Amino acid sequence: MEAILTILLEEFFDQLPGKADSVKREMEFPDVPGMINVAIGVRRSGKTYLIYQKIRELLGRGVSREQILFINFEDDRLLPMSQKQLVGLLETFYTLYPENHDRECYLFLDEIQNVDGWPLVVRRFFDTKNVRIYLTGSSAKLLSKEISTSLRGRSISTDVWPYSFREYWEAQGISRARPPIGKKKLDQFYQHLCRYFSIGGFPAIQALHENERRTVLQSYVDAVIFRDVVERYKITNTSLIKYLIKTLIKNVATPFTANKFYRDAKSQGMEIAKDTVYEYLDYIEDAFLIFKVPIFSESIRKMQVNPKKIYIVDNGLVCANRLGISLKMGHLFENQVYLDLRRQGKKIHYYKTEEGYEIDFVAENREGAQELIQVVWDVSDAKTLEREERALLHAERELGIKGRILTPRDYLIESIRS
Repeated sequence: MEAILTILLEEFFDQLPGKADSVKREMEFPDVPGMINVAIGVRRSGKTYLIYQKIRELLGRGVSREQILFINFEDDRLLPMSQKQLVGLLETFYTLYPENHDRECYLFLDEIQNVDGWPLVVRRFFDTKNVRIYLTGSSAKLLSKEISTSLRGRSISTDVWPYSFREYWEAQGISRARPPIGKKKLDQFYQHLCRYFSIGGFPAIQALHENERRTVLQSYVDAVIFRDVVERYKITNTSLIKYLIKTLIKNVATPFTANKFYRDAKSQGMEIAKDTVYEYLDYIEDAFLIFKVPIFSESIRKMQVNPKKIYIVDNGLVCANRLGISLKMGHLFENQVYLDLRRQGKKIHYYKTEEGYEIDFVAENREGAQELIQVVWDVSDAKTLEREERALLHAERELGIKGRILTPRDYLIESIRS
């Protein structure tokens, strides 16, 4: 165990300096004493880089390399790893550096969900050592379930998303615009926004050519399917879950009903049960690939029986897995607004007025303040804009919540000024 840990540490610190020029993420681990930090998000969204960012910060503050342990539990040299082996690996760290028994250390355990029984080990080290612990994982359900039962309120979570539009600027070398914001700048950043929709925000694909990027993004979806869904939940009907994911991506920013999908799959000769569709939807959402948004209502039953709107974790995945001729920019824009609201930690619903008008978002912040948002991509059609404004006015009257129309121009101005 000592030999392999020495190799892992040497490899890690050899590669760390090369990460210094990467995009600094807008999110960071909160500095809360007495809490275990947990970063969760879809595969390849940058959870490991967030760890690199924190480690460079520690080194910059004078923390020695010997106080820092980084382990990637997707390294094939460590798999499969048992609970007992995890204990041995962590104890070996203190054997290599005995002085660590008497000083604060920092344990970074990447993709920890790959180790069975990890919560008990992490909790014991957290309780018995002078240590700060940082965990990452790709499954919301697995981590939240194990954290709630074994860490008992001693953890704080950070959601890690692909690059935001502003982070995309930095990754692409786009200079930040400064006021005044005239038509020239808006036209330029409108083009950047459209390209951002096409490329997406996954860090590793930013410099790739289109064909390479498409292939890599498609492989990301395959990895989620097989690693985070099929393997984890021991699913045998892989053709069904692949068809479900394809259907969800095709229907981004639109209502989705499990019953309709069930009938569609049955008509194509697939073996399927209704309960299976609901289970698979939960599995895919747990892997952070898709998100289901319920209707806004005080009735729990109405929220359950009405269709959920579907959003995808990254527009690049949508574009890479669909033919360009079938893409609608309005859906990509709405998907982007949803992701931004999630980055802000807001709870999100959609709403249907009594007349049947749909409001894209009822967004609620952490303090409970609510806002209606109607997303409109093309404002050149006066009738379309009038219809959306009318829908918003009806919703404001029914709910007593103020709202706003969000156009690309509004979005760009907000992005540039923030």
